Amino acid sequence: MDAIADAVSTVGSFVWGPFLLIPLLLGTGLYLTVRLRGVQFRTLGPALRLGLLQRREKDQGGQGDISHYQALTTALAATVGVGNIAGVATAIGIGGPGALFWMWVTGLLGMASKYSEAFLGSKFRVVDERGEQRGGPQEYLKRAIPGPLGKVLAVTFAVFAALAAFGIGNMTQTNTIAHSLDDTFGVPPLVTGLVIVVFVGVVLLGGIKRIGAVTASFVPVMIIFYVVAGLLVLAANLSAIPGALALVFTDAFTGTAATGGFVGSTVAMALQFGVARGLFSNESGLGSAAIVAAAAKTHHPVRQGLVSMTQTFIDTIIVVSFTGLVIITSGAWESGAEGAAMTAEAMSTGPLASVGAAVVAVAVVFFALSTVIGWAYYGERCATTLLGIRASFPYRAVFTLVCLVGALWELELVWGVADILNGLMALPNLIGLLILSGLIARETRAYLARDPRLTDPPAGLDDPAVVDASR
Repeated sequence: MDAIADAVSTVGSFVWGPFLLIPLLLGTGLYLTVRLRGVQFRTLGPALRLGLLQRREKDQGGQGDISHYQALTTALAATVGVGNIAGVATAIGIGGPGALFWMWVTGLLGMASKYSEAFLGSKFRVVDERGEQRGGPQEYLKRAIPGPLGKVLAVTFAVFAALAAFGIGNMTQTNTIAHSLDDTFGVPPLVTGLVIVVFVGVVLLGGIKRIGAVTASFVPVMIIFYVVAGLLVLAANLSAIPGALALVFTDAFTGTAATGGFVGSTVAMALQFGVARGLFSNESGLGSAAIVAAAAKTHHPVRQGLVSMTQTFIDTIIVVSFTGLVIITSGAWESGAEGAAMTAEAMSTGPLASVGAAVVAVAVVFFALSTVIGWAYYGERCATTLLGIRASFPYRAVFTLVCLVGALWELELVWGVADILNGLMALPNLIGLLILSGLIARETRAYLARDPRLTDPPAGLDDPAVVDASR
């Protein structure tokens, strides 16, 4: 087992090293931000309004299987998971407070990447044998990029995504649930694993429409619950917030000295773990959100791209920030605790002193279960692209059973494998986004010039989302 762990660590360090994914991820986000003229800053308000406040009135006549709002909550379900609780703690616990800064950077630049991949997912989607929309990098890479390159990138993404779903969207989630409930309430991991298997199996039987209905119901509740808890702790530590923010910005560029139970970190460690956990949390550039964006009812891909972009804002700038600031202001980052245990220790201060661990445990259950459901859909869509529609049920069945494996496996190895699969999944998608950036920029400018506030679709803007293979 030690040899496997060492191998996973070595591969992960290369994939997330300074010469591969980190510069590609940040560089792609920065490049798209420039080409799209800061679309994530210019249109954030209208995009939030369209996705959250106008979900019943807008785009219901567009083609698709679920609403803007359901697509947004399904994407949030898949991203607001243990990365927002255990992942943030792991990043700060290894990289120091400066890691939070690099998570913010990854999120802000990643909003342009998230917009771009969701735009392409909606534009180049197709209808599968069951009459459902199918899209994502596995479709737009081969349809939008001519020749063998597009096909190779598409197949590569589909293979890694179908496998990555078992890591980022399954084992890391169920593992954290099991450990959190065991530590807090003494629930045996085996019992937790079996309950998860039953719950996930029942939801997945209903396909994307049931997934959308479930996530639309409890994703807002779980986020509000967690943010309110974070606000209570931050209110108790109000005087420590300015110092915490200063620490975040200074340590991002200077490293963090050893103190308390913290062993110290370099700038490189803060950057590596901040970006890696940032991507794990918000999935910008990963291509996953484009899969569910393709299922949304919309009159134009730009509209769905902008709605999907808000998911990264909610995930990183809101939820991740609360977790990070609670950990830093409480001093829990110096305790030597790991993962969700560190977040639980941080929450157990001020008014939540007696119930903080229970609050985190409940949040972990909600966050992680929603992620499992969302990623089951992502993985299944990629598996059916590779193997045909008949692979749908076997994939769901195997995915459901692996939830039990994740609940019983070792945490460190699970996280390491998930990081590698995330990176390998992101590579073909990021390359594709760079190649297709001209198309994305042209159509975005054209649409926003006619409908800058995302009001009712202007006359003459027909839905160009469903295209044939020759396009």
